[in-house]
Amino acid sequence: GWCPLSPAEAQSTQLLVKPPWTPAVLWDRVTLTCQGSGTPGDTTWYKDGRKWWEKKPDHFLVTESGTYKCERAGTGLSNPVSVLNAPLVLQVQTGTLLEGDTVTLRCRG
Repeated sequence: GWCPLSPAEAQSTQLLVKPPWTPAVLWDRVTLTCQGSGTPGDTTWYKDGRKWWEKKPDHFLVTESGTYKCERAGTGLSNPVSVLNAPLVLQVQTGTLLEGDTVTLRCRG
């Protein structure tokens, strides 16, 4: 037998945020990591809808607020991630949340 894979999950580029809280804030020393097929050093980065960095490493420390995406050969563009420069934020841990889940919120400034 065989087990079909979901195309959206099996062949997609993912943009991971560390620390894993949303919204991400600049003063939290946020690292973005692009995961997908291909060579890690062949990642294209987009900032605020424009090509920003080409053929670069798969991760970096964010130093400017904005909305980021990455692209890897064969798996396409990632989901967008916004990094804010806000003085006060209400954050929740990243990940899939379903109705009825218990969540931890944190207010930070």
